[in-house]
Amino acid sequence: MRGLIRLAGILTCLMIGLATAPTAHAESSYAGYLDLPPINGDGAGGGGLNPALPLDPAVLRDALDQARAAGIAPHRYATLLHQYWLVVATRNADIDLATWDPALGVAANSRTFTQVYVNYLRLNNTHPDYWWTGLAGLAGGSFASGFFDMGDVSAIISVPGLHQVGGAVADLLRGTPAPLLDILPADIATLGTEGERLTAEDLAWYQTRLMIMQKHIFIDQVPMHEAYAADGPAGVEEMYRAGVLDENAIAAWREITAGTPDGLADAALRMTDREQNQIIADQWDSTSHGRGAMGRVMTYVSTIAGKAAVPGVRAPGVFAPVTLSAGAMSLRAPLPDFNWADRDTRWNYITHDLLPRYLELCANPAVARPVLAVPFSAMLGNGRLVQRLPDLVGDMTSQWQLTT
Repeated sequence: MRGLIRLAGILTCLMIGLATAPTAHAESSYAGYLDLPPINGDGAGGGGLNPALPLDPAVLRDALDQARAAGIAPHRYATLLHQYWLVVATRNADIDLATWDPALGVAANSRTFTQVYVNYLRLNNTHPDYWWTGLAGLAGGSFASGFFDMGDVSAIISVPGLHQVGGAVADLLRGTPAPLLDILPADIATLGTEGERLTAEDLAWYQTRLMIMQKHIFIDQVPMHEAYAADGPAGVEEMYRAGVLDENAIAAWREITAGTPDGLADAALRMTDREQNQIIADQWDSTSHGRGAMGRVMTYVSTIAGKAAVPGVRAPGVFAPVTLSAGAMSLRAPLPDFNWADRDTRWNYITHDLLPRYLELCANPAVARPVLAVPFSAMLGNGRLVQRLPDLVGDMTSQWQLTT
């Protein structure tokens, strides 16, 4: 009898241990992932949001489900939630998050750089109500092309005084009276006085800055699109409760859910506002002021060469040309009178030309779908400066108005 009692006690202890083991395991699976800051949320480093978080979606999902089941407040698992959808996003985009590190330079990131835009177009083509991703893909064509053209920038900076884009523009500048050249806007003057000092190291630094901003935008925008694609409104509402999304972002998703044309247009505006004025505005400021005068030189060169692959969009220099006057002389030159790095003038261009033309495109699906279905490789090739040079020079020469 005593032996039976002892055996029963042992069995009871084993059963208690087995019953409590899952609870201990569950707690250990998510407890270490709570209250983590997104220390790499700005895209400057390699990997995900926090090195304490795994990159395996199954492990992340298990921890997330356990935190939810345990009644943990969403704000405590915000970074875990964001990391999960980021891992889903990069896997769906065919991007290796573990090796995505802007600091490694162009060679290590060139495939990832273009794959980001391939993925934006993929998202739009599989979810036509994702208007922002379509804009990101089309605008990304010129952005990525400019990124790869940066390696050849030194070849198109020549005569002191202005940026030369082809021989025709150089001839026009040489025919411009000196009093007008003397009052050039600051960015053009800086390009003229400092551009010839541009080095390979300056260009490499600028390319890294572009890659950081690109990753920052992806980290912020793509996870919420994947959450909505997988879980519908509930997916983004959880991100909102966790504090990953703010009022502006969740308002955009609620409009996408409603699905009205006006709502989809406003959602695209809200997401573009988030991208440009919340996510990367400070990074553009830092870039334009980096490396002495070279930050302004390189950001202005990007402004001159930039033209998004959206039908009807004007080049920056056509949208806002430089206008000079000196006495009886005046010059209206289709060099941009703004720098893309400056948030207010950038936003003015976006809201008065780029976004309206894109929304017009979206309002006509019969036209929009073929445009958005163009393979990104073709878009990238067509966007290269060498390919666009005739149009760019044409924009400038046709709009060059000198009065003496």
